[in-house]
Amino acid sequence: MTRLTRRVFPALAASLVFTLSAPSIIAQEPTPGPTWSQEDTLRIVQQVQKKLAGLSNLGVFDWLTFGIHGKTLVLKGYASRPVLKSDAENAVKGIQGIDSVDNQIEVLPNSPMDDRIRAAVYNRIYTQPSLRKYNANQGNIGRAIGPGAGIALAAGGITNTPPMGFHAIHIIVKNGNVTLYGVVLNQMDSSIAGMQANSTPGAFSVDNDLIVQGSASKLKEK
Repeated sequence: MTRLTRRVFPALAASLVFTLSAPSIIAQEPTPGPTWSQEDTLRIVQQVQKKLAGLSNLGVFDWLTFGIHGKTLVLKGYASRPVLKSDAENAVKGIQGIDSVDNQIEVLPNSPMDDRIRAAVYNRIYTQPSLRKYNANQGNIGRAIGPGAGIALAAGGITNTPPMGFHAIHIIVKNGNVTLYGVVLNQMDSSIAGMQANSTPGAFSVDNDLIVQGSASKLKEK
């Protein structure tokens, strides 16, 4: 990546990672009640994005989105650790104008099998030469979580010691089923990531929900 891309791409990813179509939530209940002004909505959305992006325990194996229903903020997505669910709610509930927080974040099962799959998918994706640019660590699990930490160690508890730093491709594993979320620069990179995940031993299924930069066609509620 060029220096310019390194600066711009994470910001782009964050804007998509933390966006959930508000109409898809509001449609569930036709009368949301009082709403914010356009100016307040923009301010609140920006503050929520900043708060969620700043969570120190949000990592490559988590995925957070949010929407608005009246003056209620709706949190959705997946957390590999229970603490992330509560931390996300605590981070946003004090934002001025938010009356309440509906925390629908799903905590993923605590599963050694899923941990092994997380570690294996991570290495298959982020050691691909064309995909290393999406990983701040530019390498595999061992480099990402520290010296001496190989695949065997990582597979035994990668949920508790996830790779650090920015990752554009998020890996969600639930009961052996894998979903890829995030933003990539082109369709080829999306296809390569999907193929690498599909070739992971032990993965029951793979759903590639990666978004290609500049396209919103795959944005959907999960």
